This record gives sequence, C-alpha cells and structure tokens, in this order.
Amino acid sequence: MILDPTCGEGVFLLAAADRSVADERLPPARLFGVDIHTDSLDETARLLRTAGHEQPATLLTGNFFEEPHPGQLGARIPYVDAVVGNPPFVRYHEHRGEARRRASAAALAQGVRLSGLASSWAALLVHASSFLKPDGRIAMVVPAELLSVGYAEPIRQWLRRRFKAVHLVLFDQLQFADAEEQVVLLVARGTGGCSAFTLHEVSDADELMRLHIFDSDAFAPSDSGKWTELLVPDDVRGILRRSMTEEFTTLSKYGRVELGTVTGANNFFTLTEATRQEFNLLPDKHVIKTLPPGSRHLAGLHFTAGQWEQLKLDGQRVWMLSPTVQKPSPGSGLQRYIDLGVANEVDRGYKCSIRTPWWRAPAQPPPDMFFTYMSHVCPRLVSNDAGTTFVNSLHGLTLNSDLSEDERTALPFVMFSTISMLNAELVGRAYGGGILKMEPREADVLALPRRDHLLRTWAELRGRRHELDQLVRAKSWQQVTEIVDEALLTNTLMVTSDDLRKLRAALRRQRARRQRREGHGSAD
Repeated sequence: MILDPTCGEGVFLLAAADRSVADERLPPARLFGVDIHTDSLDETARLLRTAGHEQPATLLTGNFFEEPHPGQLGARIPYVDAVVGNPPFVRYHEHRGEARRRASAAALAQGVRLSGLASSWAALLVHASSFLKPDGRIAMVVPAELLSVGYAEPIRQWLRRRFKAVHLVLFDQLQFADAEEQVVLLVARGTGGCSAFTLHEVSDADELMRLHIFDSDAFAPSDSGKWTELLVPDDVRGILRRSMTEEFTTLSKYGRVELGTVTGANNFFTLTEATRQEFNLLPDKHVIKTLPPGSRHLAGLHFTAGQWEQLKLDGQRVWMLSPTVQKPSPGSGLQRYIDLGVANEVDRGYKCSIRTPWWRAPAQPPPDMFFTYMSHVCPRLVSNDAGTTFVNSLHGLTLNSDLSEDERTALPFVMFSTISMLNAELVGRAYGGGILKMEPREADVLALPRRDHLLRTWAELRGRRHELDQLVRAKSWQQVTEIVDEALLTNTLMVTSDDLRKLRAALRRQRARRQRREGHGSAD
C-alpha cells in the first residue's frame, strides 16, 4: 500500500503502480492519494486507467492535515508500506491562519513542535510518517533548506529519533523545470532512531537510477545544528573540523553583529540631499548620515567620508530621518515631511504602526564595520571610516574594545581565505537567484583565524593592502583569495597544497551548487 499525501495529478502514484506491475515479485499496488483539488484527482484516476492499472486507487478530496492517521477515530487511510511525494513548499508568510494551525497541530501530535517560521513541507513530512507501518518507508522531495535553516532543527532532530535508516540524495543540478529551490531527496525507513545517515551525491536523476547502495558515504551529524557539512566531501569535513578546533575561531569572538535600523519604509526614512534641503531638515537635529540602502555602494574594503560625500552629490539616499525634537512645530519642514508620509500611508505599515511616534525610527549607532549579509559571491566586512549609521539591508559589526589597530584593519582582508568563504557557504543559507544570506546568528559563527594567526598573516599582507583593496573593487575575487590563502593558509597555518586544493574544489562546487550553474554573475 502506497500513499501520496499531496498527489496532485498522480505522477508519483503512477510511477509506483508502474513499478509494482514491472516487478513480478510484488503484488499489485494499492494506492491512496489525497489532494484539495477534485480536478487533479480526476486526472490522476484517468492517468491510472489509461496506463492500464485496473485496480482503482482510493483518491480522497481534502486537506491532508485534516486526515486522521490510522490510529485515530475516523481514519480513511490504513497504515501503508510507503509514503511518496513532493510536498507543497509554502513559506511561513503565506502559510498562515487556519491552515498553519492545522499543520502545526498535526506535527505536534507526533511530538514535533515547529516554530512560526516553518514552511508547510515540514509539518507535512511529519504528519505523513504517522501513516507508515513500523517497517514502512518514506520518500519525499524536500527543499535543501532542510540541511540549513533554523526552523528545520526540530525536523532534523525528529528524523534521527524516528527512523532506523535515513538516506539523503543531493543533486548537483536542479531537477524540476522553473524550480527556484534546490531540493534533497529524503528516503527513510523503519523505526527506532539512527546515529548516522547515508549520503548520496548525484548530478541528476539519470545518475540516481544507476546508483549502487555502496556508492555513498556515512555521515554522523552533530547532535544539534545544521547539516550543511553534508555538502562537502568527508576529507574536507575533516580539514574544516580540525581548523576550527585548532586554528580558527568565530566572528563573535571579535565583536557583536547586529541588524541595521528597521525603519519600516526605507524609501521614506532615507532621503537624498535634495529632499533634505526641500524640507529644511537639519543634520543632527532632524536627519543623520547613513549609508544608502543596499550593499552596492560598498565597492572596496573601506567606506570613507569622501565616498559618502560623492554619494550625496550623486543623489543617493545619504540621510536618515531621526528627529531629536519631541514634537514638530506646525508648518515646519519636519511637519510637512511627516504629513507627506501620512498622505502616502507610511504610518500604516506594520513597523511604523507599532511605534510611537511612528516617524522616529530607532537608529542604530554607527558600527565599526558593515557586513554584507546578502551576496552572490561571498560576504564582506567593510570598515565604516565615514562613521555613518545604516539600515537593515546590511549588518553592522561593533568590534571588541581590546582589539589592536592591526587586528581591526586585518579582519576585512582575511575573510577572503578559502576556509572562511567555504564556511560561509555552510553556515549561511542559499536563496533564489543564487543569493547567499547570513543572519546575525549565522554571521556570529563565521570562521576567522585566531588572533595570533591573524596578526602573523597581517604582517605579511600589510604591504599589499592597497593592492588587495583595488582587486576587491575590481571584483577579482580569485586573485584576492589566492593572495590571502598564501599568507594565511600556506605560510602561517602550513596547510598542504593537497589540502588547499581540496578546500578550493569544495568551495567551487558549493558555490556552483548555490548559484545553480557555473559562471553565475560575480556581482557581490
């Protein structure tokens, strides 16, 4: 007996039926499918008849989260041998209301408490497993974010407790037309828990068909946290773990990473010089200097006062509304600007509506460095020499007070080492369009060399700082990395050429996987 809990037009059920017919050792499959669309179920029934499958499938219209599992009263589906399918991927901001409540309740009934950020596939995977016989199997296509996002942590823990064996199939290439998400094929069976998973890496579905059970690696993930280490070869995992234990530390040891100012409406709260003058908004009384929204203005490794002045001349949004007055004077420029915001309903936005007064955003103090947390290539640290504030299109890093000037200067440069960049790929998360995103907690654990290694490396790189800055401005990422690797990994940490080759190959592969194809744009 086989169940597809969100069967759509029956692609998985048809494949299961074809397999049972082709294998004479198997009895004809008894099929169950659930879907909210009656038209899809009608098409499933037609496809099965057209393919010559005489035994009718049990096709049920409804929301799968409302289906009682076989141990509950009113169950319409018995315990099955296998569950297959491709759960709908609905993100948390669309997966809400009654639908979210039912999904969360279904997962909680199996002992899995999901956060409010969880997407729909997570609860469906858990609920579907409750329909399995003790020795049953489940095969689901799930987003690759299973390995990385925080909200999937309860799912990762549950998989280890629930199943006797877990297999994960990673694809180098996207397997579905028009798909925006990388996927993982999750195959699990039995009950009782497991300490290690089996990892299969294939290029596409054709290679999956040729896969042998021994063409794989065993992987024992950490007791908690992400499973993104699965994405690199076993020998590279060993190098990374050894480096983090003996030679590297984390960004959090150097300072505090914080979100930029959440204004609720950057287009209103950040202003050009022309707008500032039009409304007679005074610096340090009504507005303060800011880096314009986005990271495109950070070309090199330093953001200077001169660069801020040039952005002002170029008409960029270099001011942030941050009035020190408690109440604007009637008819004043500030009042007129506030009235403009009301006319455009800025005050009705969520962040503004819960703030008193709505027009005063809680501006972050200027950080020592900016952190470009969304990038096509890699995150960067940029010194805030201009002393401006910033909005939430960037993170800020406030450095520990005990750092020397050399340590402060060196940090943005050494971040370009292969180990730091590969680590960023593993602790960050991939988004549509090949974007690498790092939230503050992820940036906190970004690998950077220990302070003694940092200083030894900087002694070698100091004389090339201007050359490196120009290479960064030119987006010559490979040249920058080669120079930093030679100083840090080869000369300071004595990484062998063979290990460095493996690390670089793993970085190229992981970056290509995220960007979905070789040669994806190099814009940062």
